[in-house]
Amino acid sequence: MSDLVERLRGRGWRMTSQRRVVAEVLDGDHVHLTADEVHALAMRRLPEISRATVYNALGELVSLGEVVEVSTDGRAKRYDPNARHPHQHLVCSRCGLIRDVHPTGSPLAGLPEGERFGFTVSQVEVTYRGLCPSCAAEQTART
Repeated sequence: MSDLVERLRGRGWRMTSQRRVVAEVLDGDHVHLTADEVHALAMRRLPEISRATVYNALGELVSLGEVVEVSTDGRAKRYDPNARHPHQHLVCSRCGLIRDVHPTGSPLAGLPEGERFGFTVSQVEVTYRGLCPSCAAEQTART
C-alpha cells in the first residue's frame, strides 16, 4: 500500500475507488504529475474515472496538505505528494522535468537579516533551474 494512501487512511479520508486510484498514481519519489497525467494514469487502472473526479480529488489532497501544488514558469501545475518533508525543486528549463532536492543547512541562511524587512519568515520556496542530463546532451550535440 502506498505511503500517501496510508496517510489518508490515518486522517480518516473517505477512500472511494476513484480517490484511492488518484492517491496510488501520485505515490512515489520525484512524482510531479500534471492533472492530465494523473487522469491518464488513473484511467489505466480505473477506465471510468472522469477528469472532474481527478481534479476534485487533487483539490482535496492539496486542501488537506497531503499534496503540494507546484507551478513553474507558466507550465501546467504539477502535484507533489512529498508534502511531509521540506524540500526544494530542481527544474529543467527546457523539458520541465522536476526532481526533489534536499540541500543541507537552513534555506534562510542565504537571506540576511537586513533583507527580511521585519518579516517573520514562515516558509521558503527555492527552485533551482538548469538543464536535465537529456536536454544538456541534446544541446551539446547541436552545438
